[in-house]
Amino acid sequence: MGMTMTQKILAAHARLDQVEAGQLIEAELDVVMANDITGPMALPIFKEMAQKVFDKDKVVMVPDHFTPNKDIKSAENSKAIREFARQQELKWFFEQGKSGVEHAVLPEAGVVTAGECIIGADSHTCTYGALGAFSTGVGTTDIATGMATGRLWFKVPSAIRCVLTGTLPPYVSGKDVILHLIGKIGVDGALYKSIEFVGEGVSQLSMADRFTIANMAIEAGAKNGIFPVDRETEAYMAEHSKKAYTVYEADEDAVYDEVVEVCLDQVRPTVAFPHLPENARTIDEVEAMDPIYIQQVVIGSCTNGRIEDMRKAAAILKGRTVHQDVRVMVIPATQKIYKQCIQEGLMDIFVDAGCAVNTPSCGPCMGGHMGVMAAGERCVSTTNRNFVGRMGHVESLIYLASPEVAAASAVFGYIANPEKVGV
Repeated sequence: MGMTMTQKILAAHARLDQVEAGQLIEAELDVVMANDITGPMALPIFKEMAQKVFDKDKVVMVPDHFTPNKDIKSAENSKAIREFARQQELKWFFEQGKSGVEHAVLPEAGVVTAGECIIGADSHTCTYGALGAFSTGVGTTDIATGMATGRLWFKVPSAIRCVLTGTLPPYVSGKDVILHLIGKIGVDGALYKSIEFVGEGVSQLSMADRFTIANMAIEAGAKNGIFPVDRETEAYMAEHSKKAYTVYEADEDAVYDEVVEVCLDQVRPTVAFPHLPENARTIDEVEAMDPIYIQQVVIGSCTNGRIEDMRKAAAILKGRTVHQDVRVMVIPATQKIYKQCIQEGLMDIFVDAGCAVNTPSCGPCMGGHMGVMAAGERCVSTTNRNFVGRMGHVESLIYLASPEVAAASAVFGYIANPEKVGV
């Protein structure tokens, strides 16, 4: 019986010739990552298991959720992982001001590459599947175990084969593709499964599109999302990493629970209504409704904070002004992207339009800081979750969208079609 990409990676890391869905294995880990929320919780458990991490080059700490620290507790949490990284002589500790949001900075810094087995104490660790790696989010106990032993138990996931065809139309990006898919299969449509993206349409997607799509695989309940390695992937890794990598391809007779087809030509700008990512509506459906007026827009996060996202938002905002009833937070995902925005003049566009530009952080995405909402307020956000209370008050409302839709909405003051702007 053939194996999927994910199954091949897990088999190799378990030193087995063959694995199948549902099988329990113990796999060797290439990267173990935690942040300023999850890391401090894992440390007491780790200290009961070991004195030293299994490999100081493979354990990564990233303070990004409550940084810059918003209060004493968040400062203590960052201090805890900072001191741990120093004591353990970790190669990878991404200090504030020198890095950014974990799922953007790890690929950018070359920490993760194709064919690796990666765990992170954050659900959106599945982002690295864009590079052809198996990466998944786990709990703090598993992170402690991984840091101590370099190994972890997994149940081998079954898979959904997502066949992409065609080419993305103007104003449509990876965010629209993944919202379209989640709308199609639901938030539990891929529960503990691997979503494997294949087909001729993959070559039409930029790496930014792929990172966005893989990032939100968890929002369909998936264990991981993964893309094949092609020239685009190899070019990205050549630019960002010096690590060796391994390319795995699914067998022709690999078994899939389901095959889902997505024609990229037919995907429209898509918005996920509260309070689930599966509540997907096309912009055409939105325009047929009464205007949905908004008070806030967030452009950034590990989902849509890359330079391509910044450029798309800036193209719409250039020469325009944010609506008087709307406040906009723009958050480049890393310091490198922040600097690129300055060099390309994007910061001038954002500030001239009336946006607040914030330092790289997860802050608004999870209602931590720099964009918390009050009761009754509505936000169009390029982040990944729109659960009740996710960005503040339980009576606030979050609409997930692409940078293009978010920027157009900021200008009009209601959820708007970016095609109206006519860039």
